Amino acid sequence: MSSELENPGSAQRTILVVDDFDDTRLLLRTWLTRKGFRVIEAANGRLAVEAAKKNNPDFIIMDVEMPELDGLAATRQIREMHQLANVPIVAVSAYGADEYRSQALEAGCDEYVSTPFDPDELEKLIRSLIK
Repeated sequence: MSSELENPGSAQRTILVVDDFDDTRLLLRTWLTRKGFRVIEAANGRLAVEAAKKNNPDFIIMDVEMPELDGLAATRQIREMHQLANVPIVAVSAYGADEYRSQALEAGCDEYVSTPFDPDELEKLIRSLIK
């Protein structure tokens, strides 16, 4: 059975996965693809801004701590782009403190998820935020 049949309506949705660890991007890409999403990737915040501008994703999963440009700075830049101002962005980080969550929300993220996360909960969050 194909992902499209299991997840009607999600096949055309594009998710930008931003993380500096190749293994994390691979894991998320594999999982999201199986859920019927199209996945694009970026290895740092600078590349994330470029990929978002070029691809107009429906959703962004943004790592917080990355080289070149961190996830919060990248989120601020993405939010300044008119066509991306309302794209849901979820910050993901190993730092679970409320301080990091408030910083992510202030930067323009819609939600903050601490790792490790429950994949089913992340999927519910994605589907609740995608328009």
